[in-house]
Amino acid sequence: MPEQPRSRRQTRAAILTHLLQSGGSFRPPLAKAVRLSEASLSRILFDLKAEGLIEEVRRPAPYVGGPTGLVSLDKAVALAAFELTTQRLSVGVGGLSGELHYTGHVPLPKTPTVATVGRAFREAMTLLREWTRRRRIPLAQIGVSIPGLGRLGASGNPIIPCDVGRISEMFGETLPGVRVEFTNSVVAHAIFHRCRTEHYPFSGAHLFVFVGQGVAGTWMDDAVEDDVLQPVELGHMVFGADGPICRCGHHGCVEAYTSLPALAELLGVAEAELLELGSEWVTAMPLSSRVRQELRRRLFRLGLAIGNTLNVKPCKGVAISGWPSLLTEDDRNALVEGIDASLLGGRKHAQVSLAFVPPSNGNDPRAALAFASFCLACRGGMPAASAEAA
Repeated sequence: MPEQPRSRRQTRAAILTHLLQSGGSFRPPLAKAVRLSEASLSRILFDLKAEGLIEEVRRPAPYVGGPTGLVSLDKAVALAAFELTTQRLSVGVGGLSGELHYTGHVPLPKTPTVATVGRAFREAMTLLREWTRRRRIPLAQIGVSIPGLGRLGASGNPIIPCDVGRISEMFGETLPGVRVEFTNSVVAHAIFHRCRTEHYPFSGAHLFVFVGQGVAGTWMDDAVEDDVLQPVELGHMVFGADGPICRCGHHGCVEAYTSLPALAELLGVAEAELLELGSEWVTAMPLSSRVRQELRRRLFRLGLAIGNTLNVKPCKGVAISGWPSLLTEDDRNALVEGIDASLLGGRKHAQVSLAFVPPSNGNDPRAALAFASFCLACRGGMPAASAEAA
């Protein structure tokens, strides 16, 4: 079946998304990756360079007689990011390659409400507006990451109470003319790893699972349309009505057993202390045999949830990020056994590959910044009001 012709926006999006995921490319492999002739690619790169979206710098040729111009995203493009967590709202300004130029944090009360979260966003927007105005920095895109977004519509959120519709209006009032996109936190973390993790283990369709303050997944693909990123709240599969209470209000969710707050309770430390230790908690906190055994039981439950998700929608790869990726292979085997115990036929029969990637929690707002970069790339770097052109 012949390939459908792409619009100008779609072609530009293919180029920018490939550069975002690869970190840069010489012209011949870039043309091959986005299925363009080198002549067609040159014309589009000329436009992107004139608009300040890409740059081309001289690098040693990859082979004798090879190209010397490396095409990459322009570091001068400025994006803003807002990342909401249970403890604070983070705001930042950075570039397309992920570097942060400014970060600020607005604390949240222990029990946030729609009103207090709204005030936090207003304060963070003011910080951003003042910082960019003083430096005369125009913003090309804003990305906003919110836990649990999308389950109950645009204004409902069962994880952290916030009125997304009203917050969107606030952006229009405080930062008029700047494109703003909202997403579920797990999507932002998935994009962060896909674009920022060196040697990311998968391309094409796969499931990304994030284990942090919450537990969730998203379906991933290398397509350049943002609607291929579909969140999956697998952390709220209930394994027993008599289990611990989850922040969603139910009892016995897999998140109530395997989230960072649940891990902190099992280890007998405050969640703030665990977050402060970061990746060092594995070596800083020796595990007793009882705790290790319970940890493995909880990882087995997480594996069951992942296996059940793959039964509903099969795919060939699963990337897992979060604290389980820090454990030894012996401990992680419990998670693998859980997948085998619930996935029809098991991993080998279903031909599912499993990979662990480093945790990305605690470095906000880098995930939201990666999402902002992705949004800009997906619209081909074109202004929001631009008409679609063939």
